[in-house]
Amino acid sequence: MHVGMLTGGGDCPGLNAVLRAVTLALTGDGATVTGIERGFLGLLTRSVQPLTRERVAGILAQGGTILGTHNRCDPFAFFGAGGADCSAQAMSYLRELGIDALVAIGGDGTMVIAQRFAELGLPVVGVPKTIDNDLALTDRTFGFDSAVAVVSESLDRLQTTASSHGRVMIVETMGRYAGWIALQGGMAGGADVILLPELPYDLQAVAERCLERESREGWSLVCIAEGAHQRDAGLTLRETIADSPDPLRLGGVGHVLQQQLQPLLSCEVRTTLLGHVQRGGTPTAFDRVLATRFGEMAAQLVKAGQFGRMVALQGDDCTSVPLVDVAGRTRTVPLDHPLLRTARSLGISLGQR
Repeated sequence: MHVGMLTGGGDCPGLNAVLRAVTLALTGDGATVTGIERGFLGLLTRSVQPLTRERVAGILAQGGTILGTHNRCDPFAFFGAGGADCSAQAMSYLRELGIDALVAIGGDGTMVIAQRFAELGLPVVGVPKTIDNDLALTDRTFGFDSAVAVVSESLDRLQTTASSHGRVMIVETMGRYAGWIALQGGMAGGADVILLPELPYDLQAVAERCLERESREGWSLVCIAEGAHQRDAGLTLRETIADSPDPLRLGGVGHVLQQQLQPLLSCEVRTTLLGHVQRGGTPTAFDRVLATRFGEMAAQLVKAGQFGRMVALQGDDCTSVPLVDVAGRTRTVPLDHPLLRTARSLGISLGQR
């Protein structure tokens, strides 16, 4: 069997661990594995490399992806060809390579494209990757734990500055339209206010919480997701990229909140935008294990001929779900999630009155 593998969308810690696990599990049974470079773009630029046991040695703890990635290439609407459908060209190249199955590692955009290829008859297995943790039907995506660790450590560091200067320190996280990173990172880092896209915030409620702490402790930590927004207000956009599958780029809501809060408080308000720091670096031990489990499960699905499915973690079980049930869906924080109850019980403000 000849298996192709690619990493699509944004980079994140744990991608190389999946590449390693799939390669070791498949080549151990005599299969050939070919890596497609820069996501689906490699199918159009004809850029591939062999993945052997020697090639994946020593990459378990390495961040990023040895194949490279791309988050603006949809072969069904290729930006490099004016939005034309180049999927037939991609399928022709896969046939030329002799690829029997494709393992696509990525987030929601990658899963949508993978499902469209599956509908064309390509045997596909998906592996869920995103720091945002927002893919449907899986409790966890690898990369998420590593991003949460960065947020937590950043809040730890900013607490010393906040307490020393008597400031309100705002940390803006990634996450797009889901608040998982801000919620878990904020909880782990001891944030006093956590603001999520799922719960539009009341500015006065946030100010009241900061004023209360200002009179008692003299400082506050605020963790806000990039998709959070004030009630009756829209999302804060950093830019719009017309030729991208996801044209809206969120970012800057932390600075907006800073400008809103400063006139209401006597202490100084500062903002830190973590940005792509959350994507980089070595994966945590949890993500290394999860990515390895996902890669091994993907290899098993390929060997069993179970295609059109995505690997998933449900509870502590590594299983699989229909790819069609995942594509195009976003998993946000449920309003009855236990962590929200825990936050309220501890006196953490969620921006509600």
